[in-house]
Amino acid sequence: QVQLVESGGGLVQAGGSLRLSCAASGGTFSRYTMGWFRQAPGKEREFVAGISWSAGRTLYADPVKGRFIISRDNTKNTVYLQMNSLKPEDTAVYYCTADRAVIITTVRRSYDYWGQGTQVTVSS
Repeated sequence: QVQLVESGGGLVQAGGSLRLSCAASGGTFSRYTMGWFRQAPGKEREFVAGISWSAGRTLYADPVKGRFIISRDNTKNTVYLQMNSLKPEDTAVYYCTADRAVIITTVRRSYDYWGQGTQVTVSS
C-alpha cells in the first residue's frame, strides 16, 4: 500500500508560480508511474501531468503545456509539479497519484493510489 501526501498549495496571484510536492511511502516509489490530477468545483477530476518511473517520459494536458513541469526524485520518493504563469482557471484541488502501469495514462481509473489533495487558488 502506497501513501501519498501532497504539499505546497496555497493562494497566488495570476502570473505567479507554485511548486507542489508529493511524498510517497509504503511502496517502491521508483516502480510507479506518477501523475497529478486536479478538480475544480463542480467539475470532473482531470489529468494534469504524468511522469514515468525513470523520469524519461512525461505527458501534459494541453491547458498546462509550456507552463507546468513535472519531475521526480526517486532518492527522495517525491514527485513535484512546478506551476508557472498561473491562471485563475488553474484554481483546483490538486491530487498526486501513483500507477503500477508502465505507460503514462490520462485515465483516472487507471491510477491505483491517491493523495488527499492540496488546494491551489489563483486570484485575478
